[in-house]
Amino acid sequence: MKEQPETRAVILGEYIVRQKATVRAAAEWFGVSKSTVHKDVSERLEQLQPELYTQVKEILEQNKQERHIRGGLATKRKYELRRKQEEEYQTKNHAS
Repeated sequence: MKEQPETRAVILGEYIVRQKATVRAAAEWFGVSKSTVHKDVSERLEQLQPELYTQVKEILEQNKQERHIRGGLATKRKYELRRKQEEEYQTKNHAS
């Protein structure tokens, strides 16, 4: 995303509001760093579009409050996948 910082801040803010996206998800989608997204939506956007800034701030706060839940779910999926792979390995090696 090779936009001017002001334009990029608005585009990122609109994306976060529309998708209820995390900073990480927005950074990945637009191919910029998390630091860039955070600076754009927490500093630049406040000066450019205060209403949009307020909406983004609410979503980011909600994401911050929920991050421990998402982290726990990711860990659960990781160990479920690992267990499934081990079961498949055991089945494959004992079937021969």
